[in-house]
Amino acid sequence: MKKRTAIDLFSGAGGLTQGLKQAKFNVVGAVENHSTYAESYRLNHPKTQLVEDSITNIDPVEYMKQLGLKEGDLDLLAGCPPCQGYSTIGTRNRGQKNDPRNDLVYEVLRFAKAFKPKTIMMENVPALANDERLKKLRDDLESEGYDIDVKVLNMSHYMVPQARRRMIMLASRVGSVEVISQELDKKEMKTVRDAIEFLPDSGKSGDPLHDIIENRTDKIKERIAMIPKDGGSRTDLDESLQLECHKRTTGFKDVYGRMSWDKPSPTITGGCISPSKGRFLHPVKNRAITLREASLLQTFPKDYKFSFNSGKQGVAMMIGNALPPVFIEFHAKSLLKHLTVANNKT
Repeated sequence: MKKRTAIDLFSGAGGLTQGLKQAKFNVVGAVENHSTYAESYRLNHPKTQLVEDSITNIDPVEYMKQLGLKEGDLDLLAGCPPCQGYSTIGTRNRGQKNDPRNDLVYEVLRFAKAFKPKTIMMENVPALANDERLKKLRDDLESEGYDIDVKVLNMSHYMVPQARRRMIMLASRVGSVEVISQELDKKEMKTVRDAIEFLPDSGKSGDPLHDIIENRTDKIKERIAMIPKDGGSRTDLDESLQLECHKRTTGFKDVYGRMSWDKPSPTITGGCISPSKGRFLHPVKNRAITLREASLLQTFPKDYKFSFNSGKQGVAMMIGNALPPVFIEFHAKSLLKHLTVANNKT
């Protein structure tokens, strides 16, 4: 049976594409304007026709012709527009809230009008669910004949070892569509232990994402070593070991915290290899998690490649900005079933 076709807008390093491929979609095209992200994408998805350019510069009709598709052929148009302005921090900051990149959600509509895909998937931060832009996008897609469902979900209920909340929108012009909600018992959830315990010691693995040596002062190393194993926090430290800035605030308690072995991790962000940016210390090792550990907590395959052209912090940003493939795979499979049912009715 011929695989269903998909296009990945705003592809980043390829997390969404990886999830679609795991669900057995044929990802025929992708768009990404950041050169290092595009290089990472090509390392893992060389057969996909990637356009490295700003999506606003692309004529979707011409792109459709380049892909050998006609109006209505495409099974799934998927993407995650840049979300900085919708993030929790961004919505507190007027500059980010008015970031022109926020309007890139309308590119989904522009491509949908040209391709007329059977289904659409868009993923983003929870705040977008209540933003006026999403309401306009929904109204416009509905006027194009799409049925739409939007939900905010916790990824830990979808076999992702991470307590990350995200919004997902599904749309279909071939039937009524639903974002599937599910809740897992804590015993069923994937944990930090499930994701990373099997790895060899960092520095000796031969994997560049796992072997980067930390450069920290002796004082910071001492502070990290004193934080209790398996879920401990900086608040457990003797006051003499706490930073002055931490003594003056009751917030940001996850900073210099350890992950717990038998719980999902906190949200993996672009600061995931820095203990000063969140609860990113290894459960028992006296270090932050490695890039490979962060990648695995995002559910990338253990051999997924990332370009170092923007340095190790650039890799951390790619990983933190990525969509967990396992989460995308779940919802892509639900769309495959939806498409099969719709096809059987015609």
